[in-house]
Amino acid sequence: MLEKSSKFLKGRKNLLAFSGGVDSTALFFLLLKDEIDFDIAIVDYARRENSKQEVVYAENLAKTYNKKCFKKKIILKDSNFEHNARISRYTFFEEIIKNHSYKNLLTAHQLNDKLEWFLMQFTKGAGAVELLGFELFEKRESYNLVRPLINVSKQELLEFLNENNIKYFEDESNKDLKHTRNKFRFEFSNKLLGEFKSGIVKSFAYLEEDKKKLFKLDIIKQIDDLYILKNSGNETGNLRAIDKIIKKLGVIISTKERQEIIRQKDIVIAHKIAVCITDEKIYISPFIESIMEKEFKELCRISKIPPKIRAYLQNKKINPQALQTAD
Repeated sequence: MLEKSSKFLKGRKNLLAFSGGVDSTALFFLLLKDEIDFDIAIVDYARRENSKQEVVYAENLAKTYNKKCFKKKIILKDSNFEHNARISRYTFFEEIIKNHSYKNLLTAHQLNDKLEWFLMQFTKGAGAVELLGFELFEKRESYNLVRPLINVSKQELLEFLNENNIKYFEDESNKDLKHTRNKFRFEFSNKLLGEFKSGIVKSFAYLEEDKKKLFKLDIIKQIDDLYILKNSGNETGNLRAIDKIIKKLGVIISTKERQEIIRQKDIVIAHKIAVCITDEKIYISPFIESIMEKEFKELCRISKIPPKIRAYLQNKKINPQALQTAD
């Protein structure tokens, strides 16, 4: 099941985002089967009866198979829970990756997740980039996000676990049809994959190839994590390019943040990433606050470097005049 990712993962330090559910448990044992080295990380939000048992299960699996198990308990308010849970979860994973030098973060997103997302975005009026949000490999700032199961259906994973008598946990909240994702899952995506899985997999493959041909980043210049893009003059095209670069730098932007980027044209996202849109160019870099030398500041002004980008240039010892050739 891991044919497309197995070779890439072997010989590298891999961290598996584990929950004890069907998907991540199946991935745990499929990685073992393919002799891929990995450790696991689990987050307990303490919102369900099974959450403590899932953490214990993760610890026992790690001990049995000689894996490190990183765990964290996070308590969040009900307001905007899913969004905040995702941010806190990835912050935890990225801390582990940084402190222990992991190269890949493995998530257990599978084909049903991919189709659910596609259908949800499709009904909102999304474009190709948004529709195809789940890729096998995704480059982030300091690691690779890998989804080894992205072309494997939930049913196949269940069959694998049951055939091998492997324990897993069910999240009862996944059956609550008040949640939009669950509604799409049970009323549409599960039924479609049950009848048309082969065609759906082929269609996704064709669409992803088309997306690569249609959507190419027009990067004028890149130095370290500074990106200078051509302003296409098209807000939608600019946003897609900005979104892709920011994602590379490890930040996922919300719809509200996208709107603010276009409205302000000079903004700091998540206190981490500076985005500055000028008439001809788009500047993106990590945001740094520091006192700048007067001479350097003047060089930046002469070179027409946006103020929010300047401290990063100074920090990285990038000559502003070198960016004047970025035309």
